[in-house]
Amino acid sequence: MSLFTAQNRVPLSAPSGTGSAQSIQVDSSLRRWFSRNLGLWRSRRQYLFSDDQVYHLDMNLKMEIFAEPQAGETRYRFTWWPESSLTSNQAFFAHKPWFEQNGVMEATLWGHQLQRSRGYLNADPVRTRLRQVDEHETILESHYQQWDIIEHIRLVDQDRYRYRAIYSWENGELSIVEHHHEIRLEDPYPPIQES
Repeated sequence: MSLFTAQNRVPLSAPSGTGSAQSIQVDSSLRRWFSRNLGLWRSRRQYLFSDDQVYHLDMNLKMEIFAEPQAGETRYRFTWWPESSLTSNQAFFAHKPWFEQNGVMEATLWGHQLQRSRGYLNADPVRTRLRQVDEHETILESHYQQWDIIEHIRLVDQDRYRYRAIYSWENGELSIVEHHHEIRLEDPYPPIQES
């Protein structure tokens, strides 16, 4: 049985009554937490699959903020790509082709939810609920297609390091467990200006 019930699922439409960006007041501690994640990260990953396969993967992840959101409180762009053409990276993507080597996702904060332009496991829009554990850790819960996903992200040592633990259930069965140890490579970039 799935850990999540239908009543815990969040619709993919924009929240009602959100005619303007000023109509939503995002918790300032949540905004601060997101701003602490901006920049370029090197991500050393371990994937454990339900069939006992274990893979290691080296990725880069860049998180930027837009100067002006189109809607919502703040808007971000996430870009990811493999760190290099390591044999372990090539083996991972050859055996797990549904994971994209390179990608771009935009995400907008709506209160304590994040509307993503796509998921990591597919290209469909995803709504993610956010819950802060404390000032250093946030839990993200997403539900799309046959997937239920919980992601814990913790900032460590004055935001120089980040740890992510991700648990993915497919049709109610735990299918993927991920551990990401991340090191900040570059500080935040200037906000993205749109013309």
